Amino acid sequence: MHGDHVLGLPGLLQTLSLLNRERKLDVYGPPKIEDFLQAIKETVQFVLTFPLEIHEIEEEGIICDEKEYYVEAIRSKHIIPGFIYAYVEKMRPGKFYPAKAEALGVPQGPLWGRLQRGQSVTAKNGHIVRPENVLGHSRKGRKIIYTGDTRPFKRLETFALKADVLIHESTLGEELVKRAKEYGHSTPGQAATLAKKAKVKKLILTHISQRYKDPNKVLKQAKKIFKNTIVAEDFMKIEVPPL
Repeated sequence: MHGDHVLGLPGLLQTLSLLNRERKLDVYGPPKIEDFLQAIKETVQFVLTFPLEIHEIEEEGIICDEKEYYVEAIRSKHIIPGFIYAYVEKMRPGKFYPAKAEALGVPQGPLWGRLQRGQSVTAKNGHIVRPENVLGHSRKGRKIIYTGDTRPFKRLETFALKADVLIHESTLGEELVKRAKEYGHSTPGQAATLAKKAKVKKLILTHISQRYKDPNKVLKQAKKIFKNTIVAEDFMKIEVPPL
């Protein structure tokens, strides 16, 4: 998180507390984010119902590496330091073929789940059945890019290459392109152009200036260049189907 997104962090944390969250939350952000949250705690009533672990990002690279996915960060092009994030699923097991499993003596049930998770099992006849015996080729995982505040730049195009979803800021319309550059922001046309060049599947515009009471004006500017574009809404849910 950075810029206006950092400023909205306390509200998000308080909302999660109101929802009675208990599980630990990891927050990743630029240097001094921990000091910022501490200052908020000291100046306003700020009570959390869950443990919070802060990770301050000093350098670009993989900032979180889990079993099934990783998160990578690169520096944004904004008037204050910030980062752009990529959520990337690791390679996923291939398609499961039930008929092959049954033919090899593995009945429907828990053993099928183990095979799909990449584990070998013992069939009814005592033979070992390996995942590659019943699964297709491994499949590429999903990729989601979140830019935060930034001007468009060439490296972002590479970073977002073939992403399933690109969530890109679109603060000011094309009529204010010079001001957008001055303040380190992007226009809908610039976001759409980057989406097209990066060959992403879906573009979601966010961080739209409040001067645009009707976001359709911004949306139309983007869709002239990249048709599969929508505008983000609070609590929006979208499905990102796996390959």
